Amino acid sequence: MTQPMTVADYNLPAAMKPDISEKSWLLVRVHTEPIGALIAEPGTDVEAAVHAKFGPTIAAKLDGGFLRGRDAVLGSAPPITVVICTRDQPEALATALDSVLAQRYPNFAVLVVDNAPATDATEKVARGRGVRYTREPRPGLSNARNRALRETGDEILAWLDDDEVADEHWLAEIARGFAEHPEADVVTGVVVPAELATDAQVWFEEFGGHSKGRGFTAAVFSPATRKVQSPLYPLPPFGAGANMAWKAAAARAIGGFDPALGAGTPAMGGEDTVAFTKVLLRGGTIAYRPAALTRHVHRRDLAGLERQLYGYGVGLTAAYTSLVLQRPSLIPRLLALAPTALRDLRNPQGDRLASIGPDFPMHILAGNRRGMLRGPAAYLRGRRQQRAVRS
Repeated sequence: MTQPMTVADYNLPAAMKPDISEKSWLLVRVHTEPIGALIAEPGTDVEAAVHAKFGPTIAAKLDGGFLRGRDAVLGSAPPITVVICTRDQPEALATALDSVLAQRYPNFAVLVVDNAPATDATEKVARGRGVRYTREPRPGLSNARNRALRETGDEILAWLDDDEVADEHWLAEIARGFAEHPEADVVTGVVVPAELATDAQVWFEEFGGHSKGRGFTAAVFSPATRKVQSPLYPLPPFGAGANMAWKAAAARAIGGFDPALGAGTPAMGGEDTVAFTKVLLRGGTIAYRPAALTRHVHRRDLAGLERQLYGYGVGLTAAYTSLVLQRPSLIPRLLALAPTALRDLRNPQGDRLASIGPDFPMHILAGNRRGMLRGPAAYLRGRRQQRAVRS
C-alpha cells in the first residue's frame, strides 16, 4: 500500500541517529555530497541500514577531499546568473528565490523572467528581494528562456524552476562541474523530492521523478560516449531543465530553445530535451553532477499528477517531432531505435516501469501513452501559434 513519507537528509560524518517514527525517505550524504537515497520504515536502525547499503562508498569519501575540492572552486568562483522563469506563482517563486539568495557562493546574480503575467505579483516578489526582473510578454517557457539569453552576457546561466528550492551548495557544485570538465557546454544536477506528503507525490517519484534513473553517480555525455548512450534514446538521461546550467554561448549556438516546446505550449514540455540533444548532436558535452542538488515540490493531487505525466508523453514525442523537422537525416537512426523504445514502454523490468509499485494507478501510464500519440500534432499546432504571435 502506498504510504506518504517524511523527507530528510542524513549527512555523515556528523549525522545524528534519527528516531524513525514514521516511514521516511532519507537522502544520504557524506560531507554534504549526496551518495544515494534510503527508505526507512518506522523503527529502522538508520545508522545500520545506511552503512549496510552504502558502507564502502562512505568509507571512500570520509577523508574530506570533497570539501577541499569545493573550497578550491570557491577560490576562483566564475560568475553565474541564476535564471528563474515563472508565470503567476508568486508564493512559490518567493521560496525559490530565498533558497538562491542563501547560496554559499560569492559571485552570482539572479534574473527573474515573468512570462505573460496576469498581475504584478511576481514583479513585487522579485523587486522586493532586490533581484533583476524582466517580462516576456509571449507565453511559453521557451520564450521566457530565450528572453533570458537576450538579457544576459557570456556568463554561466543556471536555471531553476519556480517550484524548487536549491541546496545551499548548488552553485558551488555547478561551478565545480565546469571546472572539472572545462569542455562541458552544460552541467546538470540531481532533482530530489522536497516532500512526499501525498500518494500522488510518492507515485511521481516511483515513476522516476525528475531524475529518471540517473541516480547519484556523476557522468559525462559526449561524442566519446555515443556507443554507450545514444544522444537520441532513451531521453532524457542527460538531465532536466529544472536543474541545468549552460555556458551562454553554447545555448545561443544551438539557436536557443524551441518556442513551440515547453510549458505554456500545446506540446507541454520537451524544450530541455531537444536542447540537450542538439548539444550532443553538435559534438558537445554534458556533465551530470549530482552534487549540484535541488529539491522539487511535486504536484500534491492525483489530477495534477495525471496532467503532468500526460504532458510528459506529449512533450516527449513533440521533442522528437521538432528534431526530425529540423534534421530529417535523423529519421533512419530514430527508426533503428524504435523497436527498443516500444519494448521499453511495456517491459516491467525496464528502466521505465521497474520502480513502480503495485498500488501505482496504471491509468496514469495509459494517459502518458495517449500523450505520446498526440505529441506530433501538438508540436505542429504550437509552431503555428508561434508564427501567428510573431506576425
